[in-house]
Amino acid sequence: MKTIADIMSRDVTSVSPEETIRRAAELMDDLDVGALPVTEGHRLVGMITDRDITIRATAAGLGPEETLVTEVMTEDICYCYEDQSIDEVMEDMGDIQVRRVPVVSRDDHKLVGIVAMADLVRDEAMEGRTVETLRDISSPVPPM
Repeated sequence: MKTIADIMSRDVTSVSPEETIRRAAELMDDLDVGALPVTEGHRLVGMITDRDITIRATAAGLGPEETLVTEVMTEDICYCYEDQSIDEVMEDMGDIQVRRVPVVSRDDHKLVGIVAMADLVRDEAMEGRTVETLRDISSPVPPM
């Protein structure tokens, strides 16, 4: 059985909750990504996205130099373990409609990587399942 560790990106950059949103945006620009894990030491504490910066900071009139990542990041995030099956994580991604998930070690919750739809697409064995997961992620959520 293939696990997330087999396909995840191990070279993951994170940002501290005490850094400014400007620094987070600079890192996103440098890395050409739209989301960064937020860590204290090596422990995952949240995620910050370009959307968080735009909606929770810029639209609210908060400045990039004085606003800290902790003020706009998402704390309650979905993550997976490096030893989880690819199928299980893909199902979770579809259910909660996310395109990327931080990967942590099971024993100490240390950030060890990130898995994104792009990683799944590159795995030929997942070809049909990837389309199904992307369809689930992209489906409109019914109103509550």
